[in-house]
Amino acid sequence: MANSMMDQDILKVLYTPEQIRARVQELGDALYEAFQGRNPLFLGVLKGSFIFMADIIRACQVKSDLEFIAVSSYQNGTKSSGVVQILHDLQQDITGREIVVIEDILDSGNTLFFLKNYFMTKGAKSVTIVTLLDKPSRRAKAITADYAGFVVPDEFVVGYGLDYAQQYRNLPYIGVLKPEVYTKRAD
Repeated sequence: MANSMMDQDILKVLYTPEQIRARVQELGDALYEAFQGRNPLFLGVLKGSFIFMADIIRACQVKSDLEFIAVSSYQNGTKSSGVVQILHDLQQDITGREIVVIEDILDSGNTLFFLKNYFMTKGAKSVTIVTLLDKPSRRAKAITADYAGFVVPDEFVVGYGLDYAQQYRNLPYIGVLKPEVYTKRAD
């Protein structure tokens, strides 16, 4: 694997590509057991979930539909504003559907709390939350993931779909961004 100029902005690697691949397969196997024969709707939260979403639906191997929704609560910052905006809404009726929400990280919980309520209001039969990363130390809303890949410390993580100001999503690992990268931008 080629080294990237982005690597110099990483303080430390938390999870390697191999660790991520193994954990995604474990999650896919668990989802297969939970949803085999039931045709759930896998719903990715853009943009951060797109890499995880592709890998998890391949790992799961159940007959299913897929959909995306784009929301924002960060506006290129490092902390959630607490206000969730829908940037791209669902393109199909979800009435009576079992929804499997795929998210990159459960942090404050603002986004997933909002989305779970939103989907139930739109008639979903159930909402299951699958997140690659869980950061319980930052939780502001009473919500938990049904399936979580890894618990991460209260540090700013990037890679494997997670970004800072739309950068670093394409790193093949999960790493901690050096604080000077995002503090100098805020100046």
